[in-house]
Amino acid sequence: METKKKTALSDPKMVTRAVRDSFIKLNPKVQAKNPVMLLVYISAIMTSILFVVSLFGIKDAPSGFTLAIAVILWFTVIFANFAEAIAEGRGKAQADSLRAAKKDVQANKIPSPSQKEKITKILSASLKKGDYVIVRAGEQIPADGEVVEGAASVDESAITGESAPVIRESGGDRSAVTGGTTVISDWLVIQVTSEAGESFLDKMIAMVEGAARKKTPNEIALQIFLVALSIIFILVTVSLYAYSLFSARQAGIVNPTSVTSLVALLVCLAPTTIGALLSAIGIAGMSRLNQANVLAMSGRAIEAAGDVDILMLDKTGTITLGNRQACEFIPVDGTDMGELADAAQLSSLADETPEGRSIVVLAKEEFGLRGRNMSDLHMTFIPFTAATRMSGADFPGNEIRKGAADAIRAYAKDGGYPYSRECEETVTRISNQGGTPLLVAKNHKILGVIHLKDIIKQGVQEKFADLRKIGIKTIMITGDNPLTAAAIAAEAGVDDFLAEATPEGKLAMIRDFQSKGHLVAMTGDGTNDAPALAQADVAVAMNSGTQAAKEAGNMVDLDSSPTKLIDIVRIGKQLLMTRGSLTTFSIANDVAKYFAIIPALFLGLYPQLSALNIMNLHNAQSAILSAIIYNALIIIALIPLALKGVKYREVSAGRLLSRNLLIYGLGGIIAPFVCIKLIDMIIVALGFVGNI
Repeated sequence: METKKKTALSDPKMVTRAVRDSFIKLNPKVQAKNPVMLLVYISAIMTSILFVVSLFGIKDAPSGFTLAIAVILWFTVIFANFAEAIAEGRGKAQADSLRAAKKDVQANKIPSPSQKEKITKILSASLKKGDYVIVRAGEQIPADGEVVEGAASVDESAITGESAPVIRESGGDRSAVTGGTTVISDWLVIQVTSEAGESFLDKMIAMVEGAARKKTPNEIALQIFLVALSIIFILVTVSLYAYSLFSARQAGIVNPTSVTSLVALLVCLAPTTIGALLSAIGIAGMSRLNQANVLAMSGRAIEAAGDVDILMLDKTGTITLGNRQACEFIPVDGTDMGELADAAQLSSLADETPEGRSIVVLAKEEFGLRGRNMSDLHMTFIPFTAATRMSGADFPGNEIRKGAADAIRAYAKDGGYPYSRECEETVTRISNQGGTPLLVAKNHKILGVIHLKDIIKQGVQEKFADLRKIGIKTIMITGDNPLTAAAIAAEAGVDDFLAEATPEGKLAMIRDFQSKGHLVAMTGDGTNDAPALAQADVAVAMNSGTQAAKEAGNMVDLDSSPTKLIDIVRIGKQLLMTRGSLTTFSIANDVAKYFAIIPALFLGLYPQLSALNIMNLHNAQSAILSAIIYNALIIIALIPLALKGVKYREVSAGRLLSRNLLIYGLGGIIAPFVCIKLIDMIIVALGFVGNI
């Protein structure tokens, strides 16, 4: 049974920590970072002062009313702090677990890889970039580095959360190791690639805590917009007070509009809902990436992922399963199908490659060939070599070979057998379909062809179709020849492909798209991917890849799964959708607040304004209190949505906008009308306000 995932709000420890942090964040220096909530913070202080002054007989409004407004405003600030603190909670919990993995262990420092016996025991904190260490089974890797010698099984669960160990070895694209992981078997000689305090683990801790989080350009732009709105409403509120004073003097009455009421109006009209949740939305987006085991080096990268319209994906391991599989036996020159399948299976019994295993399985499934043992048949396995480009088996009186077309052609010619036109046409047809032809010969006579095929992963066609709906173009990157690449691209349903890919080719393609105004995302794990990763707008480096690739990327996939790029785009789009939806809801809320507060403020001057009291609120005090209470409670009500994010849907931008306006625009208008009326009824029933 699948266990239900614990949310931040359902974790008592996380909630307790967030409540404590909510009060710590009342520090003016912290509040100053959010201009919109700073306005609420100052308003809370101002109404608190007005209440204290009212106790000495200098009343701006009834003391009880002023106190109620002050208390509600303080709660509004605390609720906003809580939203941010609960969003940070996941990151802090993850940072705590990472710190537990970061220990100052003893390192076996050696002068050079050739001097493994000259070990000096030092603390890992004393290691410097360029030092060499040897790590044996059961020991913790003391620092980030590159494997320069050896191969070993490494437990990376402290970093990735995955219990299955991975192989790390010198050379290739799986040579990078992370400090804090543990060698399970064998040994490694590692060259340290980071200084103390600058390791990958240190960067992870800083990122997940949010200490290094910078606001993204869109977030900054939205905050500027919200500040501009707040300034406009400040000017409007000051103008209303001046107008109220003037009107009261003209009518010869005492000004009925109190400063407390105008402060309440200002807070209600200012975009406090989105202002309170803006930071939480950004932190929660980064947290969702962390939960997906992706470390984003900047908030800008997450946001860019939401705007990406070009997706460049590796073929092997992303679009295809990564290993070719036998899908068909094709006899030639009158050979019986069963004889071909029998020979193909016999030649593959000792072949432990994925291709060899698939040939054995296909023969078993198609022709019932099973239960054969090489020793019983007195067979000798002939391994594949780069020189012969063939493998096979010899047994008394017979020899079977399978291999590349040109190798088997030469093998058949040596035995005096022809390479027929039918065989050549079959090889050409398979190649044109994007497959790999593997010829089988028995005693130098060619029996037929095995069709090896790159197997497209289940569901990728649907994923690419969904991406196409939202305007994202998918491009497959492969080292295959153009003919093979075209066939696989057509089957997978990608929009384009780059065949015989080189570092220069990838870089040129990315630059070309960017010059046309596109945002490009790509994955990579090798040193040869580093130039393209550095150029891409969203560059996801595999954690198992080289140090060069990780330094060039702006995200690191700790699971080293190339398909993660699609999930990253979804999370990025979800972040933008959530921010847009809650902004729409927040601004739409103001419409109901106008009808609640404006008539209440000026009813004493202009009784005719009672016609605008369409909610039939009890009186001016209850109207203002109801609006300001709703303004505080809606922040708490929207925290789960800010943390979880608006549900991602693969629809066009037009349909997404229409849905957004319908749910969050229209909903943002209707919800406060209903809620403010209910709050008004409750506070009147409880006797919190009197008639005025």
